[in-house]
Amino acid sequence: MDQPTLRALLRRRDLGLRLVSAESALRARALDRPMRWVHSSDLADPTPFLADDLALLTTGAQLEGQDDAGIGAYVDRLAARGVVGLGFGTGIGFGTSGTRSAIPEQLVDACEATGIPLFEVPYDTPFIAVARAHSEAIAAQAYARRTWALETQRALARAALRPRGLESTLSELARRLERWVGMFDATGALVHEHPHDRLPAHDVADLSLRATELITRGGQAGQSLTLGSESFTLFTLGRSGHLRGVIAVGTASLDPEARAVVTSVIAMAGLALEQNDQLERGRRRLRSQVLASLLLDDPTLARRVLGSLPVSPVVIAVADADAPADAIAEWWDRWQTEHGTAVFAASSDEGLTICVSAGDEGLFDEVATRFGIRLGVSEPEGYGAFSKAHAQAVVALRHNDQGAVRYVDTVASSILTAFATDEARLVADSRLAPIRAHSELEHSLRIWLEHDARYESAAVALGIHRHTLRSRITQAAGLLNLDLSSFPARAELWAALQTARD
Repeated sequence: MDQPTLRALLRRRDLGLRLVSAESALRARALDRPMRWVHSSDLADPTPFLADDLALLTTGAQLEGQDDAGIGAYVDRLAARGVVGLGFGTGIGFGTSGTRSAIPEQLVDACEATGIPLFEVPYDTPFIAVARAHSEAIAAQAYARRTWALETQRALARAALRPRGLESTLSELARRLERWVGMFDATGALVHEHPHDRLPAHDVADLSLRATELITRGGQAGQSLTLGSESFTLFTLGRSGHLRGVIAVGTASLDPEARAVVTSVIAMAGLALEQNDQLERGRRRLRSQVLASLLLDDPTLARRVLGSLPVSPVVIAVADADAPADAIAEWWDRWQTEHGTAVFAASSDEGLTICVSAGDEGLFDEVATRFGIRLGVSEPEGYGAFSKAHAQAVVALRHNDQGAVRYVDTVASSILTAFATDEARLVADSRLAPIRAHSELEHSLRIWLEHDARYESAAVALGIHRHTLRSRITQAAGLLNLDLSSFPARAELWAALQTARD
């Protein structure tokens, strides 16, 4: 079905229209611009009464007696108003009375200069016939689009009944739109596309990044973007605050019929994912119960329910409370499917718990980086010490370090951290009170102890002479009533300095 354009109108043999302008001299696709309407007027300046993307018909009566400048100004006004074509009715009013005149050369030259397509409307073709032909084309196009939308909806409904209903529906949508369609999951990964492998890898990566941004915002939204020469429209899936993915369509704009079809697919996909989410919630509750069983250091029930577990020894990670548990669990499920990596993940009051074999521990760094979260990571342990490993991961998570925090890296400070109670801080503050009025003494003590009580290296670090440092240490020892030549006294002072409030 031809689009309602000037070219389609010129193809109507019953109208006898003839393009006067040389097509090679026109702007690119000048004859193929969408044409909203056809209007006739012999006003010297009809532009106040014209709409955009309109073809104007005239007998040229208003041009009689005009010189080249006057005709040029007339055409310039039409070009500025966005007229897509000018039809000149020959043999009516322009020229010698009673004769059928041709189109004046001044008008041909002016239209060529502005790029407006000029066409002839023969004497035997009424202007109303041209307008009616175009209105029929608009009506036919609208009917064709409504018919297309209805047939497409039926095809999508049939596709939804196939075994992989959601993927089949998206593939059918791509065929009907004749555009690339892709779906990204909650982690921003491309999980389905049609046609397959049509987009270059860098475009897929850019779309994945943009999809992740939309999902992170958490609100229902649509977005158009251009990557190189390709344009896309993105639609979020799911309800606000609980987005399940993004569907991307390889076009920057959709007409009302196509948008209605895409909207129905978005609703269908959201419903399908919501149903899957309900099943997933049931699985998550089961995994949480299995985790409670593993924390009793007995994997028997877990093996009966799950069939298999990551091979011992295992490493356990616990994510912080703000971590996107659904997206992380989905990433792990996909990784397990694609790489065969055994993993167990479940939620508890402490946060999302993830268990893998010790050889796969490096994946925790990737997860922490990918989702921008903190993970506490245990030392390798057998299932008989699962609760111990879990406790180690929880302790490591309490440190403020970013990324995957290993318990083994926190052990050095863990004892003092464990002793850092409110009561211990009060005692430390009281013990250090005599030197708190002398800030240089407390700072010097810290640096001196950090340098193993060596005066030379500590003095260099402080930027003072070693005799000055020795004098400060002696003064501090007197104020604190401590013999700092003994290790127990130094250990007590170090503990107080680490525990006291700054």
